[in-house]
Amino acid sequence: MKATDRYKLIDRVKTIEGLTDDERSELLGLLRESKTYGLVWEDKPENVEERLREDLPVLIEDKSRALTEAGPDAPNHILIEGDNLEALSTLAYTHAGKIDVIYIDPPYNTGNKDFIYNDSYVDKEDSYRHSKWLSFMSKRLRIAKKLMAYNAVIFISIDEHEYANLKLLCDEIFRENYCLGDIIRITTKRVKGDAKNINIIHDHILVYASSLDFQLQHKLKEDFSIYELEDEHVMTRGKYLIRPLDNGSISYSTKSDYIIIAPDGTQIVAGGDSAAREKRISGEANSKDWCFRWSEDKFKWGLENDFIVFKQTKNGWRCYFKIYQFVDNKLQPTVKFDNQTSLIDECYNNQGTTEIKNILPDNNIFTYPKPISLLKTLLALCTSKSTVLDFFAGSGTTLHATMQLNAEDGGKRTCILCTNNENRICETVTYERNKRVIEGYTKPNGEHVEGLLNNNLRYYRTDFVDRSRTVKNMRRLVHLSTDMLCIKENLYEEQKTFAGMPTFKNIYRYFEHGDKKMLVIYDERYVEEIVEMMEKVETDSKIKVYVFSPSEDPWEACFEPVNDKVELCALPQAIYNTYQRILPKRRPKPLENLSSQKEGGE
Repeated sequence: MKATDRYKLIDRVKTIEGLTDDERSELLGLLRESKTYGLVWEDKPENVEERLREDLPVLIEDKSRALTEAGPDAPNHILIEGDNLEALSTLAYTHAGKIDVIYIDPPYNTGNKDFIYNDSYVDKEDSYRHSKWLSFMSKRLRIAKKLMAYNAVIFISIDEHEYANLKLLCDEIFRENYCLGDIIRITTKRVKGDAKNINIIHDHILVYASSLDFQLQHKLKEDFSIYELEDEHVMTRGKYLIRPLDNGSISYSTKSDYIIIAPDGTQIVAGGDSAAREKRISGEANSKDWCFRWSEDKFKWGLENDFIVFKQTKNGWRCYFKIYQFVDNKLQPTVKFDNQTSLIDECYNNQGTTEIKNILPDNNIFTYPKPISLLKTLLALCTSKSTVLDFFAGSGTTLHATMQLNAEDGGKRTCILCTNNENRICETVTYERNKRVIEGYTKPNGEHVEGLLNNNLRYYRTDFVDRSRTVKNMRRLVHLSTDMLCIKENLYEEQKTFAGMPTFKNIYRYFEHGDKKMLVIYDERYVEEIVEMMEKVETDSKIKVYVFSPSEDPWEACFEPVNDKVELCALPQAIYNTYQRILPKRRPKPLENLSSQKEGGE
């Protein structure tokens, strides 16, 4: 529809009689939608979304399920039981910008009872089947993007049923040019069949980065011995080798025929001096070295980013470019699969079935969980110190693979899992599987598997606080957020004393391990007394102080005497600020219900 026709129709809708205000508003909204390309779907509210309009989610630890014998310096893995929209909302406070790797295996929406929406299975006859799936995924992926660190990556498994929709959705959320590619995974060994349609023996893994600077790790079986040189970038780029910038037969290009100034002011042209350059252009010289390998713009970029080397030879100065082990030296660095193949084979679904049956012989919930080898392959493409998130955790393969890979390569990866507890899957499958992996287990054939003991696992459930900003609710939110603060600071070692005085759970709690220190103050009436205690404390690192305040002021004036010892944060305002950016807005209450309420509130 042309813009002029749309405006005429808008004016007409405004004058049509017989429409309610809501109907008129809905029609005008649709007409004013200016989107010309991409996905459009009917948004279908979720029950959990409606709950989040009225309640704020928090995380409460089930300490009876904590496995912490590895000690405070071992990786602290986290399992969250609850709807993943609730869990992601809490992580938006604890882990915004801190997640390095996300892997998810969401419902494929096949119509065969694999996707539940508002407590009901979505079948093939549901006319809103795809809209429900897109609504469901969009809300979760938009929060997931906020969790991703600057140099992060997300892997999403999917099959043909929603692949096209997911690709368009991710192009919109993560941006199309941040797509690293589509990995094809063979899901089963090739089988003979006489199906009417093509036998599908693969699924997809869409890969997006959060930054154009992101690079997947090299996994090629190449000879790294050719990289012999080192510079100050060795920790991030690896070693390097050099190649002449004007070496080899190159088709002539005016953009790549320019003058380079050597360190002593000498002019360098490709393959010779300026006289030779004129002969090359006129055709009197050999075609070899007519111009440089890089354009002038790319050379300037290389010079600024330390990809250029000058060397003085017997024939004068010559210019070289560096080739690093782990970095592409294109002018506009782009995210790419870094020479990886886009096909993953030998990570079949039946492997995952065998693996979980060996750990949980009675499992009959997950028949084809992803195999450990697949997750290890993906995680190995990223840094060994990654914080990994899987918010469709299922049987918990991602955590199992994280711990296994750490054991094999000495990595320090930590993992966060989120899953609901439908049919008690979180308790009896996700948790129990990884508990046995940590502690060790015996396969049905009698073979014993040693535990991956150097890992901690903490179990949390989502809980809720009324969203109304009464003083009572604000205080309750601060009290119930303490477990979230421990997750946020990765600090769980609670001390019974502070500054030689005992702590009191309703007044303040203190956590400390190594250089990390955290004080949570619930009763602001004791701030001045606590400050006096702090003045006597000797500390080389600042104490993170979370303090209850009815406003955004963390009592800075009161903490002035110990300003050099503390880092202040006012609660619950910091939590409100986060939730305000991601949670659905509260619905206004009818006017007749407000007359009996006092002024104030959210």
